[in-house]
Amino acid sequence: MRKVAVVLFNLGGPDSLESVEPFLYNLFCDPDIFKLPFGQKLFAKLISNRRAPKVIEEYKLIGGKSPINEWTEIQSNILEKELRKLNPSIDVFTAMRYWTPLTKDVVKKVASANYDKIILLPLYPHYSITTTGSSFNEWNRHYTGEQSKIVYVKNYHVNEKYIAAVNQRIDETLQGFPGEVLNQVQLVFSAHGTPISLVKKGDPYSIQIKETVDAIMKARNYSHKHHLCFQSKVGPMKWLEPATDVMIEELSKNGHKHLLIIPISFVSDHIETLFELNIEYRHVADECGIENYLVMKGLNDSQLFVEALKDLVINEI
Repeated sequence: MRKVAVVLFNLGGPDSLESVEPFLYNLFCDPDIFKLPFGQKLFAKLISNRRAPKVIEEYKLIGGKSPINEWTEIQSNILEKELRKLNPSIDVFTAMRYWTPLTKDVVKKVASANYDKIILLPLYPHYSITTTGSSFNEWNRHYTGEQSKIVYVKNYHVNEKYIAAVNQRIDETLQGFPGEVLNQVQLVFSAHGTPISLVKKGDPYSIQIKETVDAIMKARNYSHKHHLCFQSKVGPMKWLEPATDVMIEELSKNGHKHLLIIPISFVSDHIETLFELNIEYRHVADECGIENYLVMKGLNDSQLFVEALKDLVINEI
């Protein structure tokens, strides 16, 4: 049987409060997100040092570290177990963009093992230069082997099993609402935002997010009213709108008091779901009179989601 490596790409996250600042430094060093003509490392050092105290306080509220590393390992382990039922010569690796295991270290490990095929599979269903593109670029900076062995999976944002996995989570969360308000619940899809300048340069992320939301709602036969908004804005530039906090306030003004918040560009829980959506925006919801505010948990250990990943790998093999 052919020897195959599957490399799952993800952001990574600080695994302790002490690692918050170096994690931020790695993030701000990324030229695919913050492209500076010179002084990138100095910029990264200054801004990570300035932001770290605030971010450390946020991590304290969600357990002192990011769970993204553990969830990614769980997804990786389940996927490897499933794939090895078909081919015992398949190995699954995780490569984090901004924390360990760093992509450059995974490249060394994979390159030295003489695989027949290497499938690069991002844990980002939607393609953006800032996520999947950045991970691919980092891989190619360090990989010097045969390009003919490499398969790049760019996106899978309307994959049927991925869509079904999200709908399964939505249905689980709907059970938390009182029965008498169930038909009044608004489905609020919250995606990580990007600068408008990226959209103008042709980054397909925002279009793919909309296509995902359309596919989810079509699959559930438009069971509830739904809305799309964007979170995690950084800096003074114009970003995708409406912002999630503004959307919450607008829905409340229009008499909608029962919200199910769906993190749509993330496949596992981390700071932007556990703090930003579940704590920070919960305050916004409380202040503007939302009566029921439930945040859907990430896909995390969803068997359906892993089956989607498995199908993607099998298609490439």
